Amino acid sequence: MAKFVLAGKADCPKYAKAELLADELQHSLPNFRVHKISILPDKWKEWLESTCKTNGWKHEDSPVVWRELVDQGGKGSLLGGLSDFVKHCQDYYGITSDVPTDLMLRVAAENLETKMSLITDEQHRLSLVQPFHIWITGALSLTCQMLIPHLLSVEVFPGITAINLHLLDLEGTKEEMQELQMDVEDLALSTLHQVTVHTGLEQAFQDANVILLLDDFSAQTEDGSDGEKQRRAKATSDRYREYGQLVDERASRQVKVIVSGELSVNLRCLLLAENACSIHGGQFVATATQLEDEARAVIAKEMRVRPSDVTDVFVWGNISGAFFTDLQRAKVFNYRGAVTGPPSFSQPVLELLHDRKWLETDFQQQVHCHRIAVASKSSRPAAVSATNGILRVLKAWCGASGPDEILSVGVLCSGLYGLPDGVVLSVPVRFTDGKWSVLFDVAVDDKLKEKLELYANELLQVCYSTEKNKTQMPQSTLSGMNCN
Repeated sequence: MAKFVLAGKADCPKYAKAELLADELQHSLPNFRVHKISILPDKWKEWLESTCKTNGWKHEDSPVVWRELVDQGGKGSLLGGLSDFVKHCQDYYGITSDVPTDLMLRVAAENLETKMSLITDEQHRLSLVQPFHIWITGALSLTCQMLIPHLLSVEVFPGITAINLHLLDLEGTKEEMQELQMDVEDLALSTLHQVTVHTGLEQAFQDANVILLLDDFSAQTEDGSDGEKQRRAKATSDRYREYGQLVDERASRQVKVIVSGELSVNLRCLLLAENACSIHGGQFVATATQLEDEARAVIAKEMRVRPSDVTDVFVWGNISGAFFTDLQRAKVFNYRGAVTGPPSFSQPVLELLHDRKWLETDFQQQVHCHRIAVASKSSRPAAVSATNGILRVLKAWCGASGPDEILSVGVLCSGLYGLPDGVVLSVPVRFTDGKWSVLFDVAVDDKLKEKLELYANELLQVCYSTEKNKTQMPQSTLSGMNCN
């Protein structure tokens, strides 16, 4: 079987002549097949250059014709332009073309009109779809790549059937982002309506329903001089101020924004919220769920159970700095002690762990060091647990988790627990109907209040230091942050 591919500019008379000849051959010869590719005139040059580069061809005019090796496999064999195609058909099939000029022009005009009509119909079809827009920064990170398949499942976003995934990485190259785009498209998931990649902020956060911010530049600041670290910290702060302004200008008014990473998580969340002035501050959270899971792993090892057997561990404070792991409501299942029961039977962790010294010193220290220990052994960031922590927050926020689940997240704590305005701290919350509410039925004794005040003051000092290093910021934002 002979299979030819005929491509050309939609308004090209030579392409029209080749098309008429190909139609005649296909009608006359049962084993002759042709595939036509009509390209808009303004897209033709770019398309031809890309096609020739991919196949190692040299061709400059419209149309271009090649033969696909159906039985042999491999790349196609370039035949050439119109004259080459006419000569081939005359030599092999004894059929030539004698098309009047006026017919060629008429067919060329019809081709262009048909192509434009098809584009209009496709644009109309796409306009009828109302996709859900998810933006991810730091898209080349390992965490992002682990997240993507889960984000495109109905498990995380119940009722969402079409997702536009926007991947942004300001440190990435165009080639890296295009490779990531193809990789995501190859997932062939039914909810993926479109995937776009970005290396600049020209379209950042446009129509965003969910924004996941993963770019904290921690990899670049682990080593290097103090001056380099300070430069990176300032660049990150400036970047997140700009992010906040873009979110304010372009995102949905009901956008859900989640900040994750290793460095300055609380500060980055605060900068976003303070610079997105028209969006409610409760729509910005920072994930402390990864710390929860790490604390559960430490407890599980001590009690010789699985980490999943430990529940209701709370994290208070600075996610990237000083924090306190609270076990006042922590429970353990399947613990082999003096009292046992069925799988649904749970016991308070504090009643079973009698070593108070371990709880107050070694346990807290082990939680702080757990992620570093894991990363040093694996020689890469703890992306699996980071992914799980983000997904836990997303599911709860979008109504995909049970109503009784309590999570630790960094939120604006204005007035909560007597804390000052303009600070983001991790506290235990419950998500209901797309909103979070702080737990007030937990015991916040004087000792914990003292810790919270210490954490708040630490963050305010960081905020103040950041403000001194920035170039300019509206006075209204400064007063809202209470950093003076």
